[in-house]
Amino acid sequence: MGALVLLLTTLGLGGGSAWLVIRNLYYICQPSEVLIFAGTPTRLLKGKTVGYRLVKGGSSLQMPLLEKTFRMDLTNMIIDLKVVGAYSKGGIPLTVTGVANIKISGTEPTLHNAIERLLGKSRKQIEKLAKETLEGNLRGVLASLTPEEANSDQIAFARSLLEEAEEDLQKLGLMLDSLQIQSISDDVNYLDSLGRKQQADLIRDARIAEARAQAESIIQASANERETALRELARDEEIAKVEATKGVRDALTKRTALVTEVESIASAQIAEVEAEIKVEKERISETEQRLQADIIAPAEAHRQRSIAEAKGEAAKIIEDGKAKVLGLERLGEVWRSAGKDAREVFLYQKIEVLTQMMAMSIPTIPITGVTVIDAEQGTQATKIAAFLEQLNHSTGIDLKQMLMQNPLLNSNSQGTKTLESVAKAND
Repeated sequence: MGALVLLLTTLGLGGGSAWLVIRNLYYICQPSEVLIFAGTPTRLLKGKTVGYRLVKGGSSLQMPLLEKTFRMDLTNMIIDLKVVGAYSKGGIPLTVTGVANIKISGTEPTLHNAIERLLGKSRKQIEKLAKETLEGNLRGVLASLTPEEANSDQIAFARSLLEEAEEDLQKLGLMLDSLQIQSISDDVNYLDSLGRKQQADLIRDARIAEARAQAESIIQASANERETALRELARDEEIAKVEATKGVRDALTKRTALVTEVESIASAQIAEVEAEIKVEKERISETEQRLQADIIAPAEAHRQRSIAEAKGEAAKIIEDGKAKVLGLERLGEVWRSAGKDAREVFLYQKIEVLTQMMAMSIPTIPITGVTVIDAEQGTQATKIAAFLEQLNHSTGIDLKQMLMQNPLLNSNSQGTKTLESVAKAND
């Protein structure tokens, strides 16, 4: 400002000239805009130098001949979005409509991007550029979502679109204030079918909820009935307890009389049993005396007699043994005195006794027949006689009798004679 006053004074301009200069070179910046004074080099905070200076929410004078002033509107721009035939994940083409509110960013460093890219463009050109950018981002977001995801949660869909478009808009110097997805549709009726399915699911869930409510109502009614039944049972139990207590009291009252009666009966039975015990003891004593007289005393006498007899038999056996020993000793003396012939003499004396013993050991054998065979006929006649006997014993056929009665065999030769002799011998 001081340099400007100095310049006006130097030029010798009057008050009217100063007013004209201030009117044409003094700019006031509205809150919804930013002033760019191009031509003056300015160093930014990061050390970058730009050929303009910015005024936002204030006023400033343009350096005559050195600067040129531009205004940039920061108010909102409403953009209608519509994407037709954008393929979603799964290959379903969708049509999406929405509304976006964007504006030129008034904060650095995004504002410098807007100055570099949008300064000098009309508002319609900026809106067109922002619309094309947003529609491109919208197609990119749809490609990563299924129709169900895009249609079921449009808020999340819009949030994804904001995140996708934020970087591209910042490069242009724009800022997306809000984004509303108005409608999502398709030409193949996929979403309609999905809607019908969702409606059917809602109806199913409603029916399930209704059935559950009815079931819970039935369960609650059953619980109420159960509670009522339990209360009735508790009441009956209390009544039963009272009656049982009364019965116990009655029983306790009657118990003394019953105990006295039972004790008297038991005392009588005990006395009777004790009397029977005494009688049985007398009976046992009498039985023992009778057994002593009838069985034990005779048995003892028999035992003593048997012992005496056994002693007598033993004495006899002992005396016989002594006599035998004495006899054997004398026999030995005689045997030694006889010398070598003692053995033969002893055997001669015992032959008669041994012969009798051998004859007694042979059993009596019954003889049913005797066969006499001529010595001249030899072994053949013996075999024939044995065969005839065996045949008679085994089959009952008396071949010998049959041969004797057959007249044809009576005229045979030597063999016939042999049979006749054998038969006669058997007779």
